[in-house]
Amino acid sequence: MRWSQLFIPTLRDIPSEAEAASHQLLLRAGYIRQLAAGIYSYLFLAKRSLLKIERIIREEMDLIGAQEFHLPELHPAEVWQESGRWKMMGSDMFRLQDRWGRDLCLGMTEEEVMTTIARGELRSYKQLPQLWYQIQTKFRDEPRPKSGLMRVRRFTMKDSYSFDIDEKGLEASYRKHYNAYCRILSRSGLDYLSVEAHSGAMGGKKSHEFVLPSDAGEDVVVTCDACDYLANLEKAESTPQVIENDASTKANPLEEFETPGQKTIAEVAAFGGLPASSHIKSLAMVISEETESKAVLVLLRGDHQLSEAKLSVLVSSETVRPAHPEEIQKWFGAEVGYIGPVGISQVEIIADKALEGRSGLVAGANKNGWHLRNVTPERDFKAHFEDLREVVAGDGCPHCGQPLALKKCIEVGHIFQLGRKYSESMGLRVLDEDGKERAPVMGSYGIGLERILTGAIEQNHDEAGMMLPAAISPFEVVIVPVNFKNDDQREAAEMIYERCLKSGLDVLLDDRPERAGVKFKDAELIGIPYRVTIGKKVAEGLVELSDRSTRLSTDVTLEEAVVSIREKVQAAPLADF
Repeated sequence: MRWSQLFIPTLRDIPSEAEAASHQLLLRAGYIRQLAAGIYSYLFLAKRSLLKIERIIREEMDLIGAQEFHLPELHPAEVWQESGRWKMMGSDMFRLQDRWGRDLCLGMTEEEVMTTIARGELRSYKQLPQLWYQIQTKFRDEPRPKSGLMRVRRFTMKDSYSFDIDEKGLEASYRKHYNAYCRILSRSGLDYLSVEAHSGAMGGKKSHEFVLPSDAGEDVVVTCDACDYLANLEKAESTPQVIENDASTKANPLEEFETPGQKTIAEVAAFGGLPASSHIKSLAMVISEETESKAVLVLLRGDHQLSEAKLSVLVSSETVRPAHPEEIQKWFGAEVGYIGPVGISQVEIIADKALEGRSGLVAGANKNGWHLRNVTPERDFKAHFEDLREVVAGDGCPHCGQPLALKKCIEVGHIFQLGRKYSESMGLRVLDEDGKERAPVMGSYGIGLERILTGAIEQNHDEAGMMLPAAISPFEVVIVPVNFKNDDQREAAEMIYERCLKSGLDVLLDDRPERAGVKFKDAELIGIPYRVTIGKKVAEGLVELSDRSTRLSTDVTLEEAVVSIREKVQAAPLADF
């Protein structure tokens, strides 16, 4: 294609609304334009890159025997009500009504729709396994859209679903997808990690996230360099850093002390002179079940944070929320900041394991303006001790005991072993070998196209622009004659351009009557991995071949140019399985 005929609206200045590097560069390079918060139009260059990502995904899905579908974006409420997720999804789901007042939603994911198809068509174990996928627009009413295409309300996802007669079959389908995702990300030129993860609203017990290490990411991954332990922060386990007890405090009686206006752990710690690690953080939580809701008091060490994901798994409910102030007043007789476990009998108490064996702690006295000293678990209150906290850097690895580190990442894919959550709730049954009805086991597997593109930019950019991998760049090579009006340069550019086309290279010819500096800056900004510069040396039969990522340039002959470009494009490493 010829640059003079294309719409590539590049910008020199950094847009004020963009903070993440990928957001800035996608706007500056003319890939996207914002229509509304979290809603973007994809222009010519973005569409070319996304189509290449889509092609890689489709090839790898087809390779594992998956069959491509195309499902409706608009779903009736009934299928989500059958699975129990109509209420669970809350305000994240776009909801609407048709002209007859029937409830509908815009699809966030397709477990329910795929299960209805399977329910209507699958009858026997002989029809299994089935692997079905689609590449389609999804919708999420994101409360805080940010960072360009990383957190949006409309996005493109490949989602696939497996149906197997038993867990052994599910494990095989899961492994196929795991390996396919590794190949997709490797072919896209990404530095990625696969980590154990929490299943969230999808259900199921086993899942893995595929993440890209990046300071722009909002996911946090826990890593151990000593034994290669990897897990999402929501899932990660650890041995907390030990706080030595003063043995003499075990015999000290409870003592009330006044703390007027001191509610937070930090305030009470400063007021009373004990560190946050010697305080009990008391959190009143509400667990919503199908028929009723109940309160629990969750206890943590004062310097730790609750993992709501771990709590939801422990109580087998995805709908867990902090109690409202009026609920707290009713159950504990005090305001937030003054509640604690001592004297509480009507509410179940769950304590983090980091509190087990501790003594001489500070906790709320369940009386406004007052706290308790010398609180000792087991002596002063009874609780179930569980792993409830988020891991912090320096904790001990659960496998080898060495210090853990935290790394920011961008989530690009997530795979789940759903089990029978949807087949049982939605009535999907097939006959097994013995002629008995069984609910098939399912898997769900998602990967975000925009996340791959933005992740690639976050991992591959410099002050001049993007450095996209050849496999997902809108073009593999750009030909830049320094002076297109010069006959020798123009003829050489046209010759190389035609040869690139004939050899199957994705090539862009910059035939604009612009200064060389403008052309070079634009080529670097939009991220094309290789550039052929045609200047004065063309009289000697030489052109310059530049690598965008390394900034290294070499002179090659006109005859060697296309062969050299092809060799570089084809040299990208692939995962080996």
